[in-house]
Amino acid sequence: MPAPGPWSSFVAIGDSFTEGLWDLHPDDDTHCRGWADLLAQNLSHRRIDAGQDPLLYANLAIRGRLMRSIIVDQLPAALEMKPDLVSLVGGGNDILRPTIDIDWIARNLEDAVVRIRETGADVLLSTGFDTAESPLVSMTRGRVGIFNSLIWSIAHRHGAYVMDVWGMRSLKDARMWSPDRIHLTPEGHRRVSQAALVGLDQVPDDEAWDDPLTRLPGVPRIEWVRENAQWLRQHVYPWATRRLRRQSSGDTRTAKYPELTPFG
Repeated sequence: MPAPGPWSSFVAIGDSFTEGLWDLHPDDDTHCRGWADLLAQNLSHRRIDAGQDPLLYANLAIRGRLMRSIIVDQLPAALEMKPDLVSLVGGGNDILRPTIDIDWIARNLEDAVVRIRETGADVLLSTGFDTAESPLVSMTRGRVGIFNSLIWSIAHRHGAYVMDVWGMRSLKDARMWSPDRIHLTPEGHRRVSQAALVGLDQVPDDEAWDDPLTRLPGVPRIEWVRENAQWLRQHVYPWATRRLRRQSSGDTRTAKYPELTPFG
């Protein structure tokens, strides 16, 4: 087991990505796990193997949250816990909106990073995914690219860590994505948790964590059309309907791990 990192407590804040959609827990299919939980588990096991106390962990992320809600609602609760490490990943839901000011999102993100760093805690940020291969969502690729550039600049200015999911080759494979094509599969979350370790300057458990999967034969066009039609009907239409009604998939949800507890 690699040496433990310098953190004894970790709070994750954000949206559905950090909540863990759709990595259903193997012992409870009503509960999502995800990359942040896997990262916390890994960091905790390294501490335990080194004879230290388990990592204290909280996850305040809730699906559907915009950057403003993450910063206004989740960040103060995270700072009250006085953690050593905070992951702050958001902006994806904002970027999916037809009109959004990327610079406004970045300014608010930077203000949040400054607030966290002033407490002495480390910060883990994340780039957005490269959506080049995704129907419809690929239209946001330019926005995500600009936001990523701003994230790297913020990280350099304030000494934050960055998890580079944009650069992950394995995530270009459709098998890494759930049927909604926006959230990851369990294997996708596992690989992102390894990217988080790398972003934190820690040794990954799996040297092949980002190796591309073996290529599959091409899908006949008629099947491709049928799958896209099903995706539009089952996932895009409900999402668009919620937007028109100003509803969010997370409106009635609360944080899954609202307090720091020993993890692993």
